Amino acid sequence: MPTSPVPPGARSNPSAWSRRAPPVVLALLGCGIAAYLAAYQLGWVQQVWDPLFGRGSQVVLTSWVSRALPIPDAALGALAYLADAITGAIGGEDRWRRLPGIVLLFGLVVLGLVVVAVLLVLAQALLFHTGCTLCLVSAAISFTTGWFAHNEVLASLRQVRAARARGESLWTALAGTAGVR
Repeated sequence: MPTSPVPPGARSNPSAWSRRAPPVVLALLGCGIAAYLAAYQLGWVQQVWDPLFGRGSQVVLTSWVSRALPIPDAALGALAYLADAITGAIGGEDRWRRLPGIVLLFGLVVLGLVVVAVLLVLAQALLFHTGCTLCLVSAAISFTTGWFAHNEVLASLRQVRAARARGESLWTALAGTAGVR
């Protein structure tokens, strides 16, 4: 008997491409935005486009917060968005069941982007008293991909928990081979 593509208790398949393609495309857009901002931070671009805050982007992108790490924070953002796109694209429409470890890794990447987005928005409002348009667009992308990802991550987490409850090892459960003989 074939296994349903829809997790127990769900109304639709959270790993369907109709649910996964938009956040993958958004992650690639976020990667492009972050790479552009990193190019400014590295001095490869002399100005950064900002239609809403004028020099606000320069204030944010050259702040002590942006220089707290050994490499530009926007470069890390570009790498995180690339990891988001890659982990979001791996696997088929049954990956919540067959590749739960990848889906949970995807969830961790997305969660990291959401947490950083919250901190970025708060820093602009509370520390810098100005904004960065593209930084805020990046934050909106992070929030949106988090919203798209949550059902799939929850389905994979339930899948791993069910495998563990059946006595499967954590590794077997994460690899999606639980119950496969």
